[in-house]
Amino acid sequence: MTALANILVIDDDRVNRLILARALEEENFTVATAEDALRAIRILHETPTAFDLILLDVVMPEMDGYDLLRYLKADPGLSRIPVVMVSALDDISSVVRCLELGADDYITKPFDPVLLRARMNASLAKKRLSDVEHRYARVLEQEEARTERLLHHILPVHIASRLKAGERVIADNFEDVTVLFADLVGFTDMSSRMPPQDVVALLNEIFSSFDKLAKQNGLEKIKTIGDAYLVVGGLLDSEGDHLTSCAEMALGMLDAIGRCGEGDLTLRIGLHAGPVTAGVIGEHKFAYDLWGDTVNIASRLESHGTPGRVHVSESVKERLGSLFQFESRGVIDLKGRGPVTTFYLVSKT
Repeated sequence: MTALANILVIDDDRVNRLILARALEEENFTVATAEDALRAIRILHETPTAFDLILLDVVMPEMDGYDLLRYLKADPGLSRIPVVMVSALDDISSVVRCLELGADDYITKPFDPVLLRARMNASLAKKRLSDVEHRYARVLEQEEARTERLLHHILPVHIASRLKAGERVIADNFEDVTVLFADLVGFTDMSSRMPPQDVVALLNEIFSSFDKLAKQNGLEKIKTIGDAYLVVGGLLDSEGDHLTSCAEMALGMLDAIGRCGEGDLTLRIGLHAGPVTAGVIGEHKFAYDLWGDTVNIASRLESHGTPGRVHVSESVKERLGSLFQFESRGVIDLKGRGPVTTFYLVSKT
């Protein structure tokens, strides 16, 4: 027959320990005993989850029941074990003191076995309910943590925090950020000849390498659209040199695509800096996005660029100055802007 519960009896009187242990074992409880508080502490720390209930005497040498009870309730690993005091002290002050220290019940010696069993069952029933609540609470905490991780994968951390805080409309203006657009050239043709799972695996490998570069450079990935990738600098750290960070990331992306092992693939990258509006759209499926002329120009620089090159505006070239080497693209007709002078970012000086 399965034991009803595991009980630890703590009493310095050997006769009392034997009487309690025998009575409980006859009721189908599993019983361990300790002759003093220090021995009980060693047993509990060796097997902190082994016991469902503690029966504790008050008057003991070295460390009495009050001090042991205080110790148990202060220990996070032991505090949830119910404690029933079994003591010869029958004054109301002792009872009140034990209850205030966290005891679940108090029974005086000599005890009535029927009453002891009833009090123990009540404490064990409360513990079972507490254990169920604790398990549910742990599951809820784990689900909340999982939801938060997923939210942070979808949205910037500071935006996710604002949504959790209850902001219903999130829209901000940024006076100066750097926008990087990248597009995989040749991916559409390649993917048409590959199994779907290989397409997703390759795209995941490439974009994961880009994500690492973004994190290393303190930049924020905004989204991927098919085989296109959008990242921005200056949202997380407006004081940092986001333009230099984006330029370094652009060059790093070209290196990364060259190492992916697919010789037919390359990147077109467009880079521009300026003001943007950023915000969250959607109600059931959130999306954080950017709008404004800066975004449009960066997109046009990408689409008007050359595979394997980083295409930048004249203002980007001037701001980066001597930190990088550039090659003149000349004057091109940029859709929506007319004739503009642009450059290719070649390398860091």
